[in-house]
Amino acid sequence: MHFQRKTKGVFTLQGSKFEQAVKKYKDNIYAIAFNYFKNREDSEEILQEAFLKLYKTEKPFANEEHMRNWLIRVTINQCKKVSMSSWFTKHLPLEDYAEAVYEDSEKEESDLFLAVMSMPKKYRIVIHLYYYEDYSVREIAELLSMNEATVRTRLARGRNILKKKLSEVWDNE
Repeated sequence: MHFQRKTKGVFTLQGSKFEQAVKKYKDNIYAIAFNYFKNREDSEEILQEAFLKLYKTEKPFANEEHMRNWLIRVTINQCKKVSMSSWFTKHLPLEDYAEAVYEDSEKEESDLFLAVMSMPKKYRIVIHLYYYEDYSVREIAELLSMNEATVRTRLARGRNILKKKLSEVWDNE
């Protein structure tokens, strides 16, 4: 992705660069939102909001990584805001979504997806950011405004929950 130099050491998105950012990060942003809501409609709404904010922002980005971190932070904040609103409800049964996403994939991937999505949100989001978005513990702590020890604890507990859930599922087959 190319950035247009605005002032010394500061870059901002220009023209088709916004479209490139959307193509590059839309799946990541959608996945984070889906981890919060477990339904397609709310996740798509969050996706649109995050990119609308990116489009409207006059915030200069130092580089592409800075923009990616900003987008994820905006997504997480928007998810928290929407999930606290009084009109929030769940729409699509999780099993239906898993079947749609993993219809041609291995059963283990679908089982893993359902196991992750059945975890409490506080573990789901850290697991997603760590394993799917490749963020470090320090970066996750910054994004979620918590200390690193909390992130490490949630990762460890999340792994244990997944291990237990998956061993139950696979032992029953």
